[in-house]
Amino acid sequence: MANVAVIGAQWGDEGKGKIVDWLSERADMVVRFQGGHNAGHTLVIDRVEYKLSLLPSGIVRPGKLSVIGNGVVIDPFHLVKEITLLREQGVAIGPDNLVISESAALILPVHAALDKAREALRGTAKIGTTGRGIGPAYEDKIGRRAVRVADLADTGRLAERITELASWHNVWLEATGHDKVDAGQMLADLQEVIPVLLPYIGRSWQVLAEARGRNQQVLFEGAQGVMLDVDHGTYPFVTSSNTVAGQAATGSGSGPAAAGFVLGITKAYTTRVGSGPFPTEDFGAEGDRLGERGREFGTVTGRKRRCGWFDAVMVRQAGLTAGINGMALTKLDVLDGFEVLKICVGYELDGQKIDWFPAESAAQAACTPIYEEMPGWQETTWGARSWAELPANAVKYIRRLEELTGIPVALLSTSPEREDTILVRDPFQG
Repeated sequence: MANVAVIGAQWGDEGKGKIVDWLSERADMVVRFQGGHNAGHTLVIDRVEYKLSLLPSGIVRPGKLSVIGNGVVIDPFHLVKEITLLREQGVAIGPDNLVISESAALILPVHAALDKAREALRGTAKIGTTGRGIGPAYEDKIGRRAVRVADLADTGRLAERITELASWHNVWLEATGHDKVDAGQMLADLQEVIPVLLPYIGRSWQVLAEARGRNQQVLFEGAQGVMLDVDHGTYPFVTSSNTVAGQAATGSGSGPAAAGFVLGITKAYTTRVGSGPFPTEDFGAEGDRLGERGREFGTVTGRKRRCGWFDAVMVRQAGLTAGINGMALTKLDVLDGFEVLKICVGYELDGQKIDWFPAESAAQAACTPIYEEMPGWQETTWGARSWAELPANAVKYIRRLEELTGIPVALLSTSPEREDTILVRDPFQG
């Protein structure tokens, strides 16, 4: 049996939450390994929606251990709110089913202040961040200034760390005409949530080592997508962490063989939130139709997502850089009723055809998609639970995506409900 890492194969918002929830039935433990509360998952279980952004998706499954790994940056105030909301929805959360890594860095109010101030100063050149402080928190982690979860247990040390952090950032805030942050107020606010969080704090690396010793199945859950990876994505319009499967080991405290199977969640079309290049974006009626049918609004921000056609070049590249073994294809039903479907099979750049996505931002923006067209289908794929229920043209479309990306479909999701899933290859079997 193989441990499984679930990552996004595009620009995020591919439907990872439902797939992780579905797979978690077969796992003993679900581990979140990077990102922060800028990434949102919506789970639909028996027509009840659960909105998650920090808690692993497996938290809604009774009897499963959820772990927030050291690679995650944690807003303690948001985490407490999320725990409270889920409890109000009837989800049992306690130290027996949730562990927070003591090594994870915290997102504090100063980080959100910095995030918003920097975006304002960029003017029309905005990155398109959520303004929640993710990037500045990762900067402080790398700069060895971060306040970490372990610091919450030592009030004296916590006060020192917060004072140092505020002093460092207030220099910039004051110089750019923004209000300085109050270290004392940050400490006072933290004191209110510390008692709630302390029971959950533990050593994620040790929890995972014990799981290996018991031959338990571990499901690693990533946030965002490969094309938002700080190294491999559309830099600088990326997130502030590595989103590829290799981060599952680093961000949880496991060895490089942590995941035996990498599942890339992939929409049957393409969406993106925020700024940055998007070669297959459709600005016309068909793009609007994709957005309306797919309910393409961000779980965290509510921002409307940009929509376009499937980009096989981008997904193939994501598969190679992230080591994706199989694809979980989602939202196929959104394409129901289209007469013609387009698939990007290459780009034209400076008069030449290329079959890769360039690293340089100006070249990325200049890429023009080369499309292949396929006939659509008029039947519905909504709720299908077997290949036999799919229209013939839908199957042909799926097979063509496999050919163009070099990634076989392992799972097919046909609605937000967890049971509307077709299993082709069990990722836990490797």
